[in-house]
Amino acid sequence: MSTNSSGKDTIYIDIDDEITAIIDKVRGSHEKIVALVLPKRATVLQSVVNMRLLKRTADEAKKHLVLITAEAGLLPLAGSVGIYVAKSLQSRPEIPTVHMGDQDSGDDTEETVHMTDDEPIDKSKSVGQHLRRTPASAAVPLASERDDEIELDNTSAASVAAATSSKKPKKPGKKFSIPDFDKFRLWGVVGVLAVIIFVFLWYMMFVSMPRASISVKTDSSAIQANLDVTLSPTAKEVDAEEAVIPSVEQKLQKTFTQQVDSTGQKDNGTKASGTIRFVYCNLNDVITGNTVTIPAGTGVSANGLTFITQSTVVVEPSNYQGNTCKNNKKSTPVGITSQGAGEKYNMAASNYSVAGFANVTGEGSATSGGTSQIVKIVSQTDIDNAKQKIATQDANPIKLELQRGLTAKNLYSLEDTFKTSEPEVTTNVKVGDEAPSVTVTQKITYSMIGAKLTDLKKIVEHEVEKKIDKNKQQIIDFGLEDATFKLLNERNGSTMVVMDATAVAGSDLNVGEIKNQVAGKKGNDAKEIIGKYPGVTEVEVDYSPFWVKAIPKKTSKITITVEKPVVKKDAN
Repeated sequence: MSTNSSGKDTIYIDIDDEITAIIDKVRGSHEKIVALVLPKRATVLQSVVNMRLLKRTADEAKKHLVLITAEAGLLPLAGSVGIYVAKSLQSRPEIPTVHMGDQDSGDDTEETVHMTDDEPIDKSKSVGQHLRRTPASAAVPLASERDDEIELDNTSAASVAAATSSKKPKKPGKKFSIPDFDKFRLWGVVGVLAVIIFVFLWYMMFVSMPRASISVKTDSSAIQANLDVTLSPTAKEVDAEEAVIPSVEQKLQKTFTQQVDSTGQKDNGTKASGTIRFVYCNLNDVITGNTVTIPAGTGVSANGLTFITQSTVVVEPSNYQGNTCKNNKKSTPVGITSQGAGEKYNMAASNYSVAGFANVTGEGSATSGGTSQIVKIVSQTDIDNAKQKIATQDANPIKLELQRGLTAKNLYSLEDTFKTSEPEVTTNVKVGDEAPSVTVTQKITYSMIGAKLTDLKKIVEHEVEKKIDKNKQQIIDFGLEDATFKLLNERNGSTMVVMDATAVAGSDLNVGEIKNQVAGKKGNDAKEIIGKYPGVTEVEVDYSPFWVKAIPKKTSKITITVEKPVVKKDAN
């Protein structure tokens, strides 16, 4: 807040204002004389550095600065830098006198200096050089200035007063400079960032990134176990000799719905009608005089369209002239109605063939009254399409659900025994019904067989031990993780499968123990340690990245691969 009158600008300082805010206010004033009204206990100017910065700002702006305050603690600071002080806006401004406790006179005298125009500012000089323009009677250097330095800490008014009263004035000719705080702060930030980046790079290069891969070759052998296994739901225990294992069938029923649009069509219009007269030509019946009866509901066809007779009629045989029928005896007319609805049944007079009567023909009148009204109906093809869409759905989620159910029972799931039942199909509308769409619902039961892992191992062990020297080798991998079970057939509630597993026999290596032993070791030391294990024939150690020269101390950074031996096929 500021006021202006008679070439003097009065600026009121808030107690929370920082020195930068006060400097901005001084620079923003358009008057030559600027009076700063300070609040009580204004701590911001109880600092030699802040007071000098304020003085330098006024000098550079060519302004006369007056502090309006009654704080006794600020007077020595203002006097030391040559800033005018007044107790009120109506008081006469003066530069406070600094008392020299060690002067020869020993007298504490006051010297009043009236405000006059300052001499021009030389911008090439430092702030400290400008401060030396203050008369010796008006400004006394601080004790810290005797070493050409200025304290960075905010100095209270009381400490400044004590220093100025007890120390001798600084000898003329000495200079002091104010450090560039922005440059100091910048270098500090750069230094901290450099340390952080260095620590991060060091951590990544020597802690996070280092890896070690160890490849171990042994004299172990792979043996194939291929045999027929019976999975029996009624067996009480495993029979290794007969390869019979107790089994459990896990079932899961799912209901699927699929809606498809109807593609069939039906004409719900009216049927066409007309009349017909029949002619019967049969030489034998002419001689015998036999007649033929055409019952109601007989189909007659012309132009690929069929009509139905509405009543029964008796037809006499026509006469012949030689071998030619004279068609001279026609039946009485009977009504006919088109088999289906539609305008296509409206025809001109036509000759008809008669279904079931080879020697009878019909002479029909023109037919009329047929109209068309096409509607969609459900066809069998629509239902088959819906069933096909259900059948193509992904079965993997169902397999996983069955496997989880078997795992929950501590059973090893045999994925190849997965099967589906014949679906139960229902529809919301029947074939031929008028409907824009049809919804097909299917209920399907899925199943999968599981067995105890220990029982499967017994079967593999019984088969493999026939092919190894048990005094020198032992089974270290039963091969069940990659085993396959091919479904053969089902008989008496049991399921027959062909089990194909590749077991590994040889010396057993504890990978976890080896990792703990080689962690932090050099490559040659690790090879020596691992090479002492029975059955180990070769060890290779690789590091990454290229600058790594030893195995990491963290075992999680170490990968040990025991190479699998070549499968030993059965001789037969």
